[in-house]
Amino acid sequence: MNKPHLINLAIALALGTPAIGYAAPTLDSLEARLVAMEQRLQKAEKRAAQAETRASEAEQQVARLETQTRQPKAEPVAAVPAPVSTTSSASSAAVAAAPAPATEASEGFEFHGYARSGLIMNDSAAGTQSGPYLTPAGESGGSVGRLGNENNTYVELNLEHKQRLANGATTRFKVMLADGQRDYNDWTGSTSELNIRQAFVELGSLPTFNGVFANSTLWAGKRFDRDNFDIHWLDSDVVFLAGTGGGIYDVQWQNGLKSNFSLYGRNFGDIETIDNTIQNYIVTSNNFAGPLQLMVSGLRAKDNDQRVNKSRENHNAGDSGVHAMLALHNDSFWGLREGTAKTALLYGHGLGAEVKGVGSDGNLTQQAETWRLASYGVTPINKTWSFAPAVLAQNSSDRYAAGDHYRWATVNARFIQAINQNFALAYEGSYQYMDLDPQGYKQREAVSGSFWKLTFAPTFKVADIGDFFTRPEIRLFASWMDWNSSLDRYASDDAFGSSGFGAGGQWNFGVQMETWF
Repeated sequence: MNKPHLINLAIALALGTPAIGYAAPTLDSLEARLVAMEQRLQKAEKRAAQAETRASEAEQQVARLETQTRQPKAEPVAAVPAPVSTTSSASSAAVAAAPAPATEASEGFEFHGYARSGLIMNDSAAGTQSGPYLTPAGESGGSVGRLGNENNTYVELNLEHKQRLANGATTRFKVMLADGQRDYNDWTGSTSELNIRQAFVELGSLPTFNGVFANSTLWAGKRFDRDNFDIHWLDSDVVFLAGTGGGIYDVQWQNGLKSNFSLYGRNFGDIETIDNTIQNYIVTSNNFAGPLQLMVSGLRAKDNDQRVNKSRENHNAGDSGVHAMLALHNDSFWGLREGTAKTALLYGHGLGAEVKGVGSDGNLTQQAETWRLASYGVTPINKTWSFAPAVLAQNSSDRYAAGDHYRWATVNARFIQAINQNFALAYEGSYQYMDLDPQGYKQREAVSGSFWKLTFAPTFKVADIGDFFTRPEIRLFASWMDWNSSLDRYASDDAFGSSGFGAGGQWNFGVQMETWF
């Protein structure tokens, strides 16, 4: 600062200012004031520099958070929103008390969820049978569509903690709490199926991993496999691999070619001769080449063939099996127009013959064999209409008894008509043909015949009315169902064996909400 220049300016101002009844300042007092002013300017400059530093640090923090947010999620919630089964925590205090790593750069919590809940009745305002799997083919996975056909409450609550460390490594912890039931009351503790369905940890971008493992992710715990996928409007998984174990995702062999490897464990139930549960192990290789997916699994459940033939067990059960799936993931509506589509061919032998829920059925014989085809897509027809068709078919033989067969096929389609930005009309139709011969297993009778379902559902939404997968939704619905009377004699304990619920036409009415985020 140029002090003489400021002093001369101050003297000139002082001499040019008329007296107002006080003594003129001396040169020393003016200089003292200027020194004090300079000190205040220096302090202000220092505070401005500190503020600029804090702003720069904040910008860097935001940039790190944006980088973390752009990391691809291992399990997109909205893409596969709803599991098939309603059967199946770390304390929050314990999580909060855990010390943070010394090198941690950023961290964050996420909360996701899925829920559906609704009321259903028949045309006499009485309880009725319903569910995507209510037909005799449903016992072996033959879904007929969920719209206007559900009466349960099912909730999933997902809490995740993610962090990126200063060395670039990432961690992810997820826990899922789920409950499903059919009770309409507000207090349902006695009928609750509350369960921790997932609890696992992932470690990614490890700095010492290189080569084909440079972009891989390690995991261990209880979980749904990351690459499961389903036909949501049928409430049917195409493939569902789950259990407790560990593995590695995204071993990158070259551009466009990668593999996942995992080991899962599941349990089938008690063996009468020993005080233990049957442990079923599933080793899986899941391989991706562009839009193609090849999944191969081997299963082993030692001593499963020692089961006693009780009401839900099979003395002919096998103890090993194989499972395979070839899938095509289209980024268009089967190459015909805008949209998406997926097609999969699945095969299973022995314990792998439950091709949808891999390793979930311990009653399969060693000779069991199953083929399944699944194909579905979604496309916007125009600004008002969208269309989602699906085909699901299965042929299974020697499944639970020598010479049995379970053959069925479902054709389903849902149309959505947008009326305005908050209201749409949904239409769904399903047709299923089945030819079932259980060979006396569980006292089931051999039957064949067809089932039909038509649903009309006025639907309320808050935004993106033309998007097939946006939620939440509140639906009113009316469903009409009918089937060949021969199917009523398949079993006395299934939906079609229920008193007052037989062929000839059935109406169901109700209201339902569904949401995910």
